[in-house]
Amino acid sequence: MTNNNKKWILLLILSVIWGSSFILIKKSLVGLTPLQVGSLRIIFTAIVISIYSYSSLKEIPKKSWKWIILTAYIGTFFPVYLVSFGQTEIESGLASIITTLTPINTLIIGIIFFSLTFTVKQVVGLVVAFFGGILLLYNGGISPNYNVYFSIFIFFTTVGYGASVNLIKTYLTEISPSAVTAGIFLSILPPAILVLFYSDFFALKLGQSNIYESIVFVFLLALFSSAIAQTLFNRFVKLASPLFASAVTYLMPIVAIFWGVIDGEVLSLKQYVATIIILSGVYLVNNKQKTI
Repeated sequence: MTNNNKKWILLLILSVIWGSSFILIKKSLVGLTPLQVGSLRIIFTAIVISIYSYSSLKEIPKKSWKWIILTAYIGTFFPVYLVSFGQTEIESGLASIITTLTPINTLIIGIIFFSLTFTVKQVVGLVVAFFGGILLLYNGGISPNYNVYFSIFIFFTTVGYGASVNLIKTYLTEISPSAVTAGIFLSILPPAILVLFYSDFFALKLGQSNIYESIVFVFLLALFSSAIAQTLFNRFVKLASPLFASAVTYLMPIVAIFWGVIDGEVLSLKQYVATIIILSGVYLVNNKQKTI
């Protein structure tokens, strides 16, 4: 299988997993606070990763640990809590749509701090896909009644994601994806435990059904959206350009809408059109001609 085919397969897998994460976060917040959801997600992920990737930590050179730690906090620790806080006041579908800003921030950060080169068609693809996301945003299927201030939390996660993509591509591609993932989550495990301790989690009555169910949803979130997806994404970044890697966020709203259909919602013509626009944009992002 060619690297190009691998990129598209990873793109689709990550889109499905991360597109489903927003509904899992929403379900987790039914019985837990954002701090508890974020902390448990990190702790569960660290436990899962330590089972199959702990030995890979020896692959990380001492000089790379500073980039691992920086990536861990910018691209994982703070975003995990920010997205949980954001979804307390805005819908999961809208949260996924706001993440379509990630490639834009990846491009801006890459140009300013990492001397990122890009093509005319990649820029066109970013703009096309972005407007596809806007079309979804203003579709009547998504409620306009949301707290705009909490959407800012989601926006800042896209800044963190954009920075981490550039950091991984620039400094960590020589390290195996499993080692990078293990290093990231073990780096942020101690503060996550500390946050959980001060979040009153241990004062909860775990026998209550909504709390138990929320913990199960957090575990699923940690297993699929963090442990598995993060490892796959680190492999994805090694194969693709930062722009194309971050374009996974353009497909996530499509998955969110799909879950809505499963739940009884009906796709409108505008949503179908927006889906086609987003897919067209992602295709253009993968074009490598005429660097500027």
